Amino acid sequence: MDIQIGRGKTARRAYGIDEIALVPGVRTLDPQLADTHWEIGGITREIPIIASAMDGVVDVKMAVELSKLGALGVLNLEGIQTRYEDPNPVLDRITSVGKTEFVPLMQELYAQPVLPELIEKRITEIKTQGGIAAVSLTPIGAAKFGKIVAEAGADLLFVQATVVSTDHLSPESAPPLDLAQFCQEMPIPVLLGNCVTYEVTLQLMQAGAAGVLVGIGPGAACTSRGVLGVGVPQATAIADCAAARDDYHRESGKYIPVIADGGLVTGGDICKCIASGADGVMIGSPFARAEEAPGRGFHWGMATPSPVLPRGTRIQVGKTGTLEQILRGPAQLDDGTHNLLGALKTSMGTLGTKDIKEMQSVEVVIAPSLLTEGKVYQKAQHIGMGK
Repeated sequence: MDIQIGRGKTARRAYGIDEIALVPGVRTLDPQLADTHWEIGGITREIPIIASAMDGVVDVKMAVELSKLGALGVLNLEGIQTRYEDPNPVLDRITSVGKTEFVPLMQELYAQPVLPELIEKRITEIKTQGGIAAVSLTPIGAAKFGKIVAEAGADLLFVQATVVSTDHLSPESAPPLDLAQFCQEMPIPVLLGNCVTYEVTLQLMQAGAAGVLVGIGPGAACTSRGVLGVGVPQATAIADCAAARDDYHRESGKYIPVIADGGLVTGGDICKCIASGADGVMIGSPFARAEEAPGRGFHWGMATPSPVLPRGTRIQVGKTGTLEQILRGPAQLDDGTHNLLGALKTSMGTLGTKDIKEMQSVEVVIAPSLLTEGKVYQKAQHIGMGK
């Protein structure tokens, strides 16, 4: 039901992940029987979790380790890894500079051009070490480097921007990337994002997307919502985009996964995204806390280095454990940020859902008090859910 903001303007109520809760059904399931496998771009993975294409989250080593652990990591091909032969001194500068010097430093460092030979080198390094080479480019970068990515043998290409659509107006001097033509001509699966609406999701799928990323501005280090005032809370955005996926599947017979991207910190967040309709999730800050992460305990947004309008910041997330502990356990923390796979399986068992498709159909209720009800002592003592 629409709400009247004022004369001539109504709005639809939208819900974030923190505002909903999942309702157990009439049966339960041993978590060992929960099947979390999913398929993305023809590749089957045990864990429906993707590490974000952010320079503080994924480098070659992380991409390889995530692949071995049953998940997936996406390498940013317009970041530090492809601008500098040795990114370590650059990462040291990014993580050591003060708050006021951070954005100017980022703008300086990212002014260095992307080197095509480093794109090829990083993809080759991932492949030769047994990893899945999933990589990311902006639409402008895709037009410029798409052929190089394909020839280097990448497995998946994510074409990402704050907002991606098939209907983009550009000045005559800068023609937009034809997404449908690009998807058709690329010899590897192309995933597109980001979006938050039914209509755009349907258009991206019709253009040939192998997957669609959902989320504008919810990321821990993203400031787009404050800078631009644009975004839709994730629970509503996911449900709308998942409805487009289901309609497209009925019409075409093709099932295109929807991936919730951004704003997810705990296992419970991941579970609620899937229950809202997502097939998988993309997360950044939880993996930035891994001992192996390139960010040295820091995490920053993809749009931070913009020379004109930065839309990201650097946050200190610390190091809380190994990548394996964060992804598969055993957990050493009690706040839901370790053993994300275990959390998903246990939630599925509690809800009585055997697989991801069943998880998408569980009952959801509006519950803004879910994370605060009865947690007075945890909040006062800054422990558990009160951290």
